[in-house]
Amino acid sequence: MPTVLRQLAYRFYFYSHEPNEPPHIHIDRDNLSAKFWLDPVFLARNRGFNSRELRNLENIVEDNKDLFLEAWNEYFGNIN
Repeated sequence: MPTVLRQLAYRFYFYSHEPNEPPHIHIDRDNLSAKFWLDPVFLARNRGFNSRELRNLENIVEDNKDLFLEAWNEYFGNIN
């Protein structure tokens, strides 16, 4: 599970066995989890985050989209 970024209490990562899905990022904090597609950025799954926190997470993902896509493409190869 390559971790791409840690910001505030959040860990942004992807699983190493998901190359057949479009680029995305998982986000965990405590026992909460979310998944965002990266191109375009939108919520794919939420487990426990409230709507306010999801908006904040979406902003962080949008701000770091290039970093996440670069890490994804470096790890899995450019599949776009």
